[in-house]
Amino acid sequence: MSDFKHFFGVEPSDQNALDLFTGEWSSQPPASRPELKAGVTPLFDDPRIAWAHHRLMEMGLAGGVTDRDVLELGPLEGGHTYLLDRLGAKSVTAIEANARAYLKCLIAKETFGMPRARFRLGDCLAYLHADGPHYDVGIACGILYHLTNPVELLELLARRCDSIFLWTVFYDPKFVAQNPVPGAKFSEALQMETAGFKHTVHRFNYGPSLDWKGFCGGGDVYSYWMEKEEILGALRSFGFTDFRTEEHPNVHGSALMLAARKA
Repeated sequence: MSDFKHFFGVEPSDQNALDLFTGEWSSQPPASRPELKAGVTPLFDDPRIAWAHHRLMEMGLAGGVTDRDVLELGPLEGGHTYLLDRLGAKSVTAIEANARAYLKCLIAKETFGMPRARFRLGDCLAYLHADGPHYDVGIACGILYHLTNPVELLELLARRCDSIFLWTVFYDPKFVAQNPVPGAKFSEALQMETAGFKHTVHRFNYGPSLDWKGFCGGGDVYSYWMEKEEILGALRSFGFTDFRTEEHPNVHGSALMLAARKA
């Protein structure tokens, strides 16, 4: 952090706090704060969280995330945490492994206000493996495809959560064939078995993106992507019975939104 600014000789402001990580932010500040500048992706106004909230209500979770204890994995910069707080979650426990992302989450909490949220620095898999509380809803948005054993996460979420929301890109052979640059990052396929579920994963190599200070991927130089039907199959094998899904294109590959509940 040699370029980290240690002293500010100007009047205190929210922009000063954001400027501690100039050039590293992914998230655009909330639309209600247009005077602030950070990243360009509107994660503090992301419709995916509202989608999850309404799909969970459709599946019988009264009030959706409102008045629920929520576990959020990989909050990145706190944008989705902010939205969960605004929807009236009883509590949001947000686990972030990336130290710089964690500090940005704390800045976002101080700047935009998230009284029901607590950010914790550490590995979400280690957290889920340890004894801990049960949650009404688990949120894993943009994390599954950054893992080297994604089914492990699905099995652990099933242990600790009654309902979940996932957003993830998945391995789509058609997309890979039609997009040679992203496709060049894939190498071998591997047969795996985790918690009794047999499946295939596809190795994705991060490459030069690892050199960016704002890198928001996993902790290894590669990850393993799953195919859509195997994601659904794993969740079924771990006890989820009711699903709502929606697919949409993404610059990195085919993307899946998924809400699931147990019977």
